[in-house]
Amino acid sequence: MAAPIDLELKKAFTELQVKMIDTQQKVKLADLQIDQLTRLQKHAKLTHTEITTLPDNTRLYEGVGRMFILQSKEEINNQLTDKQKTADEKIKELEQKKVYLERSVKEAEDNIREMLLSRRAQ
Repeated sequence: MAAPIDLELKKAFTELQVKMIDTQQKVKLADLQIDQLTRLQKHAKLTHTEITTLPDNTRLYEGVGRMFILQSKEEINNQLTDKQKTADEKIKELEQKKVYLERSVKEAEDNIREMLLSRRAQ
């Protein structure tokens, strides 16, 4: 009778281990994406503050691939604020995803703890 219990526990532990490894990789990926987006956001903010100090008649160019396109100051400011907003939204989504992943791992751990406690009680 001890063998089936051990097999069930072993199966549950292996599933938990696989889930933990997968979740840790997803969390690391989310952290990397958050770092990249915060750098992008910071770069856009710094560029925006520098552009606002320039006179209105300054010629501004936007880099597109290997060339530069003449843009108005207003268009560049709008693009930079859009970059900041989209980066902020993506960061919030990634943080929510991280919380969900961490919660799912915690629930799996709790389920295995309950299984162990119920086996010991028998």
